[in-house]
Amino acid sequence: MNYHAYITISGEDRILKYRMDPGTGDLDFEYSIPADGAPGPLAVDPGQKCMYLSRRGAREISTYSIDSLTGGLTPLGSVSVNADACYLSTDRRGRFLLSASYGGGMASVHAIRDDGTLSDSPVQSIKTLPKAHFILTDPSNRLAFLPHVGESNTIIGFRFDEDAGTLRETSRTSHEPDVGPRHLAFHPGLDLVYASNEQGSSVTAFSLDTGSGVLEPVQTLSTLPEGFRGENTCAQIHMHPSGRFLYVSNRGHDSIACFAVDGTGGLTCIGIQRTEPVPRAFGIDPTGSFLYAGGQDSGKLASYRIDEHSGRLCPMRIYSVGKQSMWILILALPA
Repeated sequence: MNYHAYITISGEDRILKYRMDPGTGDLDFEYSIPADGAPGPLAVDPGQKCMYLSRRGAREISTYSIDSLTGGLTPLGSVSVNADACYLSTDRRGRFLLSASYGGGMASVHAIRDDGTLSDSPVQSIKTLPKAHFILTDPSNRLAFLPHVGESNTIIGFRFDEDAGTLRETSRTSHEPDVGPRHLAFHPGLDLVYASNEQGSSVTAFSLDTGSGVLEPVQTLSTLPEGFRGENTCAQIHMHPSGRFLYVSNRGHDSIACFAVDGTGGLTCIGIQRTEPVPRAFGIDPTGSFLYAGGQDSGKLASYRIDEHSGRLCPMRIYSVGKQSMWILILALPA
């Protein structure tokens, strides 16, 4: 396999392309791809044929084909959207692209054509609540979830029709005040969902009723060290490919909170690793060996080796990447 890393640099309107060494985790810079309009979230279809980019300032979503040998990106076209998309994901079959809009308080679904480009108009757009921040279908592809931060403080659940590409609301999971569920991660083997809580500086584990789509909270842990009194908000959350570890980024404390996941899905904090200032985005490589965290305010990217036994992060190299790193995506493509 060949490993490729892509980093969107919103403040400089470009995507950085690196080759990743799967043995050492080193990143070798290859080139920069122009992408005007504040490039942000990235998503890839299950077959890794196409990449999708939200250009939030331009209110457009762009499609790129992915060269299976080099990882190179070729632009295929863009579609306009009614509001900036802060999160993109394809459904599990790769037939539809789902997007969440923070500014618009909405979710949209575009059909993916045979050539990977998007339908000019969405199959469906749903007005939900202010500050929608994430959308993803569950492993069965029958459910989708849309968390909202800030005053909305709610996760909306939908029944997803994987043939028509439509969403039908089925549940709302409310929280205590000032929690703000932002991003979600599904456990790879259990009916559990984990949320990073933006305002709450915490992570919550939910049991998932796969029939009704209802989420029930079972555990909440802080992502901050005891005694911390500064301002902080959580951003992204990522599950280790093995399902044994979970990671959440802290903006303010400027760290990655690390958790062990036991056989029942329960969480135990195993450490809080300091990192670059304002780590909005971070990513784990497909082998689960390395984690990369972007410092939105420092213009740098910190790399870590993930201890395969404990899940703790071991600092490695730091790279200069540019102003406002917004997304980190690492792909493994056939050699």
